[in-house]
Amino acid sequence: MSDAVMPDRADETLVLEYEFDAPPAKVWRAVTIPALRERWLPDCDLARAEPESSIPGEEVRYRLRDSEPPYRESRVIFRIEPSEDGGTRFRIVQQACVDQIKLPQAANTNCCLMRAAA
Repeated sequence: MSDAVMPDRADETLVLEYEFDAPPAKVWRAVTIPALRERWLPDCDLARAEPESSIPGEEVRYRLRDSEPPYRESRVIFRIEPSEDGGTRFRIVQQACVDQIKLPQAANTNCCLMRAAA
């Protein structure tokens, strides 16, 4: 695939859902404490080690980066909810980042031409 022809990545979303026996606070720590998160989501897979945003105890967003060119990025959202049995409902939502896609500009951009001063 040529870099000039990219598929529409805006609709690329992956959603995974899990049920854990652990309480939400424990799952939250595993997702947000770097030393614990590093065991299952290494810093080298993140575009930035710090979260993009966070709602304490409920949701945290990170940005991932491919390890090989063209190094595309995606957002991964971890959502945590208590389940009825005292465990945790854990949802992972991964979305392609369309703001990272930079296509070359065509030579005939049809924009206004600069006029020489007379």
